[in-house]
Amino acid sequence: MKSKLLISVSLLFASLNAFSAGLQLEHGRYKIDEAHTRVSFLINHFVVSQVQGRFNKVEGYFMLDKDLSKAKVEVTVPIASIDTGVEKRDEHLRSEDFFDAKKYPKMTFKSKKFKGSLEDFKVTGDLTIKDVTKEVTLDGKYTGSVKDSWGQIRAAIQASGKINRKDFNIKYNDMVEAGPAVGDEVTINIISEGILENKKK
Repeated sequence: MKSKLLISVSLLFASLNAFSAGLQLEHGRYKIDEAHTRVSFLINHFVVSQVQGRFNKVEGYFMLDKDLSKAKVEVTVPIASIDTGVEKRDEHLRSEDFFDAKKYPKMTFKSKKFKGSLEDFKVTGDLTIKDVTKEVTLDGKYTGSVKDSWGQIRAAIQASGKINRKDFNIKYNDMVEAGPAVGDEVTINIISEGILENKKK
């Protein structure tokens, strides 16, 4: 019984050590891995329900450092990659009623400052949609680093926040009996992996 207890304790400490090692940060610039990054959104529909969607293409990088004054994020999202699971609706969202993707093909976010800690930070930056730039703040966290199957160092971050679509000149305003067909407030959720540039281990 005693030996089994010792084995269990040893395994527990080994697991904790492995977990801690996985969270050790390699400072530097990480190129966003598009295949493992999702920028998604949630918005009210017909007052009583919601629609979820995402953008399937994301370009950019993030810089991570325990000294948050050195942290940075720059992201570009092609509007044409919008995906709500219904092509007809996606075409409408790309139209002049919403994003006007032909005239404004991309939206961008560029950070200006970070506050807090890597595990619980606020990042403030300029969000540009339809050539309208507004300062927004997102809640974020660094969730860990790992060496992948090819020896590359990966880091993962998450962020979320809310914006008002009308602040960015997305003013579609169709009405139904219960109220606006599309809500004004948009909830944004971001899950991203990045690959450390110019360094392989």
